[in-house]
Order: sequence, then structure tokens, then C-alpha cells
Amino acid sequence: MEHDRSNTQILGHFIDGKHVADNERTQPVFDPATGLSNKRVSLASATTVEQAIASAQAAFPAWRNTPPLKRARVMSKLKSLLEANAEKICALITAEHGKVTADAMGELTRGIENVEFASYAPQLLKGEHSKNVGPAIDSWSEFQALGVAAGITPFNFPVMVSLWMWPMAVVCGNTFVLKPSERTPSSTLFLAELALEAGLPPGVLNVVNGDKEAVDTLLSDSRVKAVSFVGSTSIAEYIYATGCSHGKRVQALGGAKNFAVVMPDADINNAVSALMGAAYGSCGERCMAIPLVVAIGDEAADAVVAGLKEGIAKMKVGPGNDDRNDMGPLVTKPHFEKVKAFVDAGVAAGAKLVVDGRGVKVDGHEGGYYLGACLFDDVKPGMSIYQEEIFGPVLGVIRAKTLTEAMAMIDAHEYGNGTCLFTRDGEAARFFSDNIQVGMVGINVPLPVPVAYHSFGGWKRSLFGDLHAYGPDSVRFYTKRKTITQRWPSAGVREGAVFSFPTNR
Repeated sequence: MEHDRSNTQILGHFIDGKHVADNERTQPVFDPATGLSNKRVSLASATTVEQAIASAQAAFPAWRNTPPLKRARVMSKLKSLLEANAEKICALITAEHGKVTADAMGELTRGIENVEFASYAPQLLKGEHSKNVGPAIDSWSEFQALGVAAGITPFNFPVMVSLWMWPMAVVCGNTFVLKPSERTPSSTLFLAELALEAGLPPGVLNVVNGDKEAVDTLLSDSRVKAVSFVGSTSIAEYIYATGCSHGKRVQALGGAKNFAVVMPDADINNAVSALMGAAYGSCGERCMAIPLVVAIGDEAADAVVAGLKEGIAKMKVGPGNDDRNDMGPLVTKPHFEKVKAFVDAGVAAGAKLVVDGRGVKVDGHEGGYYLGACLFDDVKPGMSIYQEEIFGPVLGVIRAKTLTEAMAMIDAHEYGNGTCLFTRDGEAARFFSDNIQVGMVGINVPLPVPVAYHSFGGWKRSLFGDLHAYGPDSVRFYTKRKTITQRWPSAGVREGAVFSFPTNR
């Protein structure tokens, strides 16, 4: 359902420091709390994307030669602007994604931490130097910018994930073309305006909204040297294969199915509280959400299920801009239908639906995409709710006898993004964290998302590429190492020709 198009705002692109219209193809942007739309977003043509790439290419030489300290000062100014405009940014996130305002603020805060990390560029970009590696020979390495980089971001974290990418890329001396999700474009366009206000020269950051045509243009254009992506595994695999086939450096973060393990000795009350937020926060639309809990022993399982059932009964579901609510709507009607179908499939497969959120209605928001928290018990391997990424407020409890059995389940799954263990046993915690085949591990921490000065990334089919996102790995991803070896012979010293490979004997 949409409003009259005569009153509809059309969101374009941000190229070379200016808003650019490209309205041949548009699609509605919905408020998931109401199911209504008063915005449309332009879907960039290949020509428009090429215009953005050309702008970034033209801006690269001057920006590459801008001292890192000056680039870092832009990041410091941007951090201040993000903090000053936090309320507006969070309102834009909530209006298009649906997450509650407090969660939007958490997203923004984690993004700001990455901008703060980028402001340390002069330190991060320092190379290595060795004097007298041979007679009168010095050698050093330095990190040089790649050129034009591109980022493709998901709907669920339109601010945080974009701030994972372009601040670090541009502070390393690159220029950037960002393609946000067409479902949540407004906050990203506003970030580009703030970057310009912070002192980022026109063309260093460009934003194009679009669909597969825009993505394929970025992947095939030879001027784009690196591509970062966050989204589903099927698309991540496509991005990685296509980008690599065109000679690009690619990091593509894909899907997840994160398990939490609850040991019999765990503090059950604390574990339940942590699981409530990890499973149902942001309506479960997080790649680090916990959709599966493996409880060791029936006593622990019964206690976890009872605690979760009690917690869900206290939850408030409604529009994200109401601070009294714990969970907002799902992002779109098709996604709502997809998640609901997973619940139906879980029931059909024989899992026990302890809490059914399919009938939730929110007064005054009957057109919104609301699904209440759902809780399954007796989930088994092979069920779709066990195997597939649901990306919704659906939590399943699996009953196991031992930690070894639980770890075997986790290791056998195709995804390896995040996992956590609830226990008081240090030996179990050490064994779990040391041996589990997952990229990010929490011990009594349900969402082990690394802070900005570490790096984020999963294993197996949760990540395609060798380098993780943000943190130290981002410096490696957005730069190429050059090693220089030089000698200045002393005056009057002349050497004869040497035909053997040089050594330092």
C-alpha cells in the first residue's frame, strides 16, 4: 500500500558532492511499522554508476597525496557530526528498517567507534623500516592506496556497516562508491552529506542507490579495485566469484546460523536474559543473532525454555519509534511472509512451538509487518528452521547430552559466523573457544561482535575472502604493500658486475 505519488519524496544519488537524480526506474521505500510509503528510491542505471566511478577516479590522485593526518582530521570531524546528528540518523534508520530507536542508537554508536578507529590513520599506516639490510642498503615497506573501492551494504545495518567500510577505505587514501540497500537508503545519503560537511572533498565518497544493475556495474568496471559486501551467502558467493573474475580484491560477508550452548552449570537466569536480546533484538534481523540454543541435559533445557517463555510474555511489540517497545516490525511484507513460512515449516516438521507470535496485532498499525517472538523446543538437525538462516524473531531449542555433541552440530553446519557458550566452567570455556570452528566466539557473551580495533568475520560459508571487516584487517584490505630497497654507494666506490643472486653473506 502506498500514498499518493504526487506527495512522494524521490531519493536519488550522491555523486561528486551533489545530489543527482536518475528517475527512470524507482521503487517504493516502506515504513515497516505502517506498511505505507511516502518515498521512492531511484535505481541507478549503469550510466549513473559509471558517473559515480568516474567522480571517484578523478578525486583519487589528490586525495591519495593528502597527508594521512589531514585525512584523519576529517574522520575526527565526522565523528563529532555523527554524534551531533544522532537523533536524526536513528529516526531515519527506524523509519525504514523498523528497529526500535534504542537499537538504532546502538548501531550508530558501533559505527562511530569505527570512524574513531579510522582517525588513527597516521599510526595505522606507518610502514616498517630496516637500515643496513646489506652494505649501505636500507629497506622499508609502506601501505599504498588501491584507488577506487566500492561497498555494498545490507538493509539491517544501513549506518553501521557502511561505517565499517568507507571511513577506513578513504582514510587509507582510496576513494569510494557506496551502494546501500534500496530498502533503507535515507540514512546512508545523510551520512554522505555529513562527510562532505566534515571536509571530505567532493568525489571521495559517492553513493548510488540501485539493484543488480548497479552491483554488476561495480563488479565489472576495471576502475574499481576492491569490493566489500555484507549480505546473504548466495549473493556473497556471487559477489566474490564475479569480482575476483574481474581481477578485484573482494571481501564478501555472508549468512549465519549462530548457536548458543547452555551448560548445566550455567547461570540460567543470566543466560535467558542474554538470549532474549540476542534472539529477538532487532526482530532477529542480525547476522550475529542467536536463532538456535543447544541446552546440555533436559534439566537445563527445561529451565531455558521456561525462562524464555516467561520473558517473551513480558515483551512489547510495536513501532520502533515508541520507546516502550522491545521489538519492532520486520523490514518488508515479503520478508514477513518468508519468516512466517519458516514458522509454519517448523510446526509441520514436528518441532514443538512453545510460543506462537504469528497472530500479533498492533493497534493503529494493522498494516505493519509485525511478527511476535516465536519459540520452538525439540528442534532437530535437518529441519529448515535448524539449517537455514531465518533472519527473524524465531528461536529454537535443541536438546543435547554433552558439550562434544553440541560442538559437533556447530562444526557440521555450513555457516561459521558466531557462537557462544554459557558456563561457569573455565576448562569447558577454554576447550570450546579453542576448538570450535567458528570465527567469532563468546563466553557468557551472546553477541561476540568485536570492537572497532579488532576485526569482524566468520568462517566457512559466512565469509568469502581472506581478510575480515574493519579493524586491523581493513588496513590490509584497503591498501597494497610496497617494499623499497635502496643503496647510495659512497663516493669513489665502484663495484664490478655481480652475476649471482645478492645475499647478505
